[in-house]
Amino acid sequence: MSVKASVSITDQQDEFTRRLVADGQYASVSAVVQRGLELVRSEKEREAAELAALQAFFAQRAAGPFVSADEGRSRTEDMIAAKTRAHRV
Repeated sequence: MSVKASVSITDQQDEFTRRLVADGQYASVSAVVQRGLELVRSEKEREAAELAALQAFFAQRAAGPFVSADEGRSRTEDMIAAKTRAHRV
């Protein structure tokens, strides 16, 4: 189902959309605007999924065991030393 809506765009946006239509990339200015809205929707959904994943990650980390800064530093140094030996750097 389609809903008619009136939108205002800048002169540059109008020129760009009409060029896309003239080049045959879209059937109409409406099709260009619809595609733009779909891209915004997709971007917002991706951002929401990324935020949810980060929140889940931090919640999981907060519920897990903690190590001191010294222990974390020591583990990092050990890991770097092991990688250096493995790659003979």
